[in-house]
Amino acid sequence: MTVVAKLGSSIVAGEDGELRTDVLDRVCAQVAGLEKGGEHVVMVTSGAIARGMRLLGLTARPREMDELQAASAVGQGDLFRAYEQRLAGHDVRSAQVLLTASDIGARTNYLNARQTLRRLLEWQIVPVINENDTTATDEITFGDNDFLAAQVAILLDARLLVLLTDTAGLHTADPRHDPEAALVEEVTDFGQLRDYEIGDRTSPFGLGGMRSKVAAAEMASEAGIEAVICDGTADGSLDAAGAGQPVGTRFAPNPSKASSFKLWLRYGKPARGRLEVDAGAAKVLREKGSSLLPVVITAVEGSFEAGDAVEVTVDGEVVGKGVSNYSATEMRRIAGLKTVKVRELMPHAAEEAVHRDYFVLA
Repeated sequence: MTVVAKLGSSIVAGEDGELRTDVLDRVCAQVAGLEKGGEHVVMVTSGAIARGMRLLGLTARPREMDELQAASAVGQGDLFRAYEQRLAGHDVRSAQVLLTASDIGARTNYLNARQTLRRLLEWQIVPVINENDTTATDEITFGDNDFLAAQVAILLDARLLVLLTDTAGLHTADPRHDPEAALVEEVTDFGQLRDYEIGDRTSPFGLGGMRSKVAAAEMASEAGIEAVICDGTADGSLDAAGAGQPVGTRFAPNPSKASSFKLWLRYGKPARGRLEVDAGAAKVLREKGSSLLPVVITAVEGSFEAGDAVEVTVDGEVVGKGVSNYSATEMRRIAGLKTVKVRELMPHAAEEAVHRDYFVLA
């Protein structure tokens, strides 16, 4: 069984960008303990840019993409060595793995990444994963590593995702500002989150926050994976989460797990355009699981090719996401047309704009 542990920037580095060596010591010791206890462990880490800034003597986070990428390039190797040395001290081997969102978004790359990670785990090697900031762009970035960690957990069909941060877990409000904020020990229905004040506050070096962690936990839950948000600076928190003991906030897995392909389509493959439909078509998609035919499409947005993912919307609200059988140019030609007319224009074209087997509801 596999545990995915994500270390946020706030526990990897202090506000001055210096590595929090005491925290890394404790977390790596716990990872080694889980490995020796028969678990496979994958570590997803933030902090490369923060580390690069420290090594370069930068006092403020760069804003330009090339500066961020350069800072990451400086910090990435140094950060991995911090993990490698600590794990090696417990006789555990590790490997650096850098991913971009395009590695997840392309099905072939996704499957290749999964196979490589599985092989490392079979060899009893701990993958230390980070986003490849050096080559990522605004269009192909995960945005924060909470999302990356959830993707990795789904990719590997992990049993548990642990999001290590510098707070005790999800609270009813921000505990830094509200003394009445109470720890939420368990979430079994994500609808209950509407009652809580979930902020976006993060460290000076991170992009995430509690909201992104909750979103990552929800992604894992939809895949049938249990998730825990807990304080990674507290000794033994990862061990406790792995053992199912009360710690932080535990998110129950959804018992009706979706297929691997549909999970990838929902969370891994980016949408390149939108297909607007009428309310009747939206109702059929939601209630009957039918394919989407060109005749019910009222508008086409974006630039996409056949095989790209598109969102299906009604009055601007997303109904779901699917793989388009047509390019945007072709879709605009056939939108609103009945099947007979579509076949006159394109005799060998698919009957469906989006087939039901390649569509997931939002």
